[in-house]
Formats: sequence, structure tokens, C-alpha cells
Amino acid sequence: MRDFIYVGQPQRVVFGAGSLARLAGEIDTLGARRALVLSTPEQRPQAERVVELLGDKAAGIFDRAVMHVPIETAREAREVAQKLGADCAVAIGGGSTTGLGKTIALDSGLPIIAIPTTYAGSEMTPIYGITEGGLKKTGKDARVLPRTVIYDPELSRTLPVRLSITSGLNAIAHAAEGLYAKDGNPVMDLMAAEGIRALARALPVLRQTPDDLDARSDALYGAWLCGSVLGNVGMALHHKLCHTLGGSFNLPHAEVHTVVLPHAIAFNASAAPEAVRRIAEALGSDNAAQGLQDLARDNGAPIALKDIGMRAEDLDRAADIAVSNPYWNPRPFGPEQRGEIRALLQRAYDGAPPS
Repeated sequence: MRDFIYVGQPQRVVFGAGSLARLAGEIDTLGARRALVLSTPEQRPQAERVVELLGDKAAGIFDRAVMHVPIETAREAREVAQKLGADCAVAIGGGSTTGLGKTIALDSGLPIIAIPTTYAGSEMTPIYGITEGGLKKTGKDARVLPRTVIYDPELSRTLPVRLSITSGLNAIAHAAEGLYAKDGNPVMDLMAAEGIRALARALPVLRQTPDDLDARSDALYGAWLCGSVLGNVGMALHHKLCHTLGGSFNLPHAEVHTVVLPHAIAFNASAAPEAVRRIAEALGSDNAAQGLQDLARDNGAPIALKDIGMRAEDLDRAADIAVSNPYWNPRPFGPEQRGEIRALLQRAYDGAPPS
């Protein structure tokens, strides 16, 4: 048994179909009285449903959450919360909405209740990201960790199939990198393997039967576990590449993770063989990297950066950004490995098999 340190996150999790109905009681548990409800423009109907449930506990709606949390949007949301006298925020939606809630909490200390409708996993982490001047900056602060998370599988039944698959693969990325994290531990290893297994089981079912409640529950359970891994250990090459491609080139978050993950796992395979073996086992595949790409392709998700808005002429700049300030990784990827990272990005751009 290796030496390790494990720190539990101070969160309350409410899981189960229909659990949205418990929201008002969860606000009371926080000792709060007026909640600002956050959403994307597309998810405003769900935000309005939350306001209806809350009645006089709702301070209002801010429905302008967008990908990668531009600093201008974060500032506007903080001002609205202050103007309306909100003493907590309810973030309903995916990672973009949860991320916006975190930026409010970072400066104001307002407690956040997260209600995930995708499988992003951000709700389980004290990690925040803000994009300013074309660069996405991330940080870690206990103040941004949502105090309560309500997982209601009913809310994800209408999540489009393609987004369900890419969001699920985004979640798998958190667990996969957690298995070779420098600060990993056996508890996280167990959660990571089980999270990958649950999602790999659920996604093909959702491809065929999108409103299958059991599969939606499995996927949300897997996302919870994978998000918990993300919140407890450090991430590596894969997340650095995705932060670069998303923040600097405005590519869609879940799709970027879906495309890049097989290539990042292939890059690290020789340096983290046990982690890669466990990923393959959880997927039910002989090859972790190829198994991840197959899971995406076979279920209708993109496997090439060129298909999600990346331009070939931007690959050189992406490689430069990625290696300029590298995260820890089991296999180094600093300036000396710039050529290898550029080649990795080319394979991801083309949709080639991971190598």
C-alpha cells in the first residue's frame, strides 16, 4: 500500500429521481432566504421552474451563463446578485452554469446549490475557471465548492443524445486522469474506476433510449464519482490541452474533452501503465485509448477537432500555449516536448487513431 493523504470535501449530496422538489428545504438547511437562480439562455425554462418551486425564496433569474465563464459575465452576475439581495445562488444546468456560480462565490462568499443537468462534474470540485483576454485561467478555492448538490436524473432525460455522450466522456476524463494523478490515493482510484464503469455502461443505452431513467441514473452516478475525483486530485496533460483549446480557441467544452482524451491517454500510456490498465478494464476494452475513441465514435460523438471548430492554422499556437506552462504529468510535456504535443494535436485534429 502506498502512502497517501485523503481530505473529504464538506458537501451535502441529495441523489434520486424527483429530488428537485427538495430544493426549498435545502435552502433552509443552508440558513439562506433568497436565491438567485442561474442558467444559460437555453435553460431558462428550467430556471423558471425552479423559481416557481421556490416562490418567495427566489430573488430572480440570471440566464446569461456561457462556456468558459468570460470575466465580463462573471462581473455582471455578481452585480445582479448584490442588487437583488441574494444570500445564495442556485445553479441549474451544466458546467457553464456551475462555473458562473463559482465566480460569484469566489468574491462574495455566497453559498451555492448546484443542480446538474449534464455530466460535467464541476459541481463536486473547488476548481474555478475564468476566461480573460482569450486565456482561461483556473484556480482552486474552498469558497467556490457548492455546499449542496441535488442530483435528479429526471432533469437529464431530455438532454440531447450527442451532448449526453460528450458530457459523459468529459466526466470519464476526470476519472481517467485521476488514476495517474501525482496526489492520487486508493479512495480516488476506486471512485474513478467505478465512475468510468458506470458511464461506459450507461452511454450506449442512452444512445438507443435517451429517456431511459435507469441509464440516466447510472450516468449521473458516474458523473458524481468522476467529479469527486476531479475535486480531490490534480489533473494533468489532458486537462491542460482542453483548457488551452477551450479558453483560447472557444471550442465547445465537452466535445474538446471527448476528442482529446484518447490521445492524451495514449501519450501517457508508457509512463502510467497501471492507470491505463484500470481504464481499459473499466471500459471493457483491451486498449484504453482506442476504447475511449470507440466509445465516442460508436455513440455518435465527434472524434476530430476539425469537426468541432478548430482551424488547422491554430494548431501551432495551441501547442505553444500548452507547453508554455505545463501541468504536472506522468510523462513530461514542457517546451522540450513541443514537437510531440504538436503531433498529438494533429492526430486529434484529423480524428486519427490514438498513438
